[in-house]
Amino acid sequence: MLDDQTIKNYESKYLEGGLDRLLTFDYKGRVTKLTTEQEKELKAHVGKMYYNDSKLLIEYVKEKYGVIFSESGIVNLLHRLGFVYKLTKVIPAKPDPDRQLKHLRKYEKLKALKHDDSVIMFMDGVHPEFNSKPTYCWIEKGKEKEVRANTGRKRINLNGAVNINNLDLIIREDCSVNAYSTVELFKQIEAFYPLAPAIYIVADNARYYRSKMVKEYLKNSRIRIVFIPPYSPNLNLIERLWKFYRKNILYDCCCKTFDEFRKTTMIFFTNIKDYSDKLTSLLTENFQIIGKSCT
Repeated sequence: MLDDQTIKNYESKYLEGGLDRLLTFDYKGRVTKLTTEQEKELKAHVGKMYYNDSKLLIEYVKEKYGVIFSESGIVNLLHRLGFVYKLTKVIPAKPDPDRQLKHLRKYEKLKALKHDDSVIMFMDGVHPEFNSKPTYCWIEKGKEKEVRANTGRKRINLNGAVNINNLDLIIREDCSVNAYSTVELFKQIEAFYPLAPAIYIVADNARYYRSKMVKEYLKNSRIRIVFIPPYSPNLNLIERLWKFYRKNILYDCCCKTFDEFRKTTMIFFTNIKDYSDKLTSLLTENFQIIGKSCT
């Protein structure tokens, strides 16, 4: 159970000093090149910057502390300081953390004061395209896994609302998502909850949700729209449902025709409660505030 190099190392030590040399354990632990205070400073610095190349950080450490690291050495140091190499997260251009917090306080107050029979839903439109989207998967080294692209840019236009407490999903397909399709969706929601005194719907600031037609309909409706702040999709939980759909249906899509793709999509949403175990843990009110770490 020993590799050749280990045996050669043993032989070399034996020839150097016999059995005594072979049995001498003279390993010495690595001495850190930076002091504890310097490592603390470096951790704070890296946390604020965007280093995508270890060589750039090696140059910074050399200039700042007069210490030279190899690439593997600086990578090991970064791991020890708690860093990992991963993609940055793209967020909307102008998120406002303060407005997000204000919205969440309003949301918590709404939940506390609403009638027990009233309903809260999260609404949004989604427009899945009939085209394959590659994703990561395990592939044998030296080989490829191909995903056939679909021609054209056909897409499905969906407008929906989800109740995260029981996964009630009311969704409709239209030629386009607009004011008319939104009003029709509201009618379906009210018919689905005939006894609810009020139906609160959390939504983004899409123009059709604020259109004159929608406002006129809401004057005599049990529906009340609660708008999230601009550039804050993180506060609309139905976005997580759309992402779950993309992962399960769009990524590496094998549908050969648009009709098959549309049918697969609608079956997925019709049978959404088949995924209740996963969605119950996904659609929780652990809202993230975005925009705090932007420089």
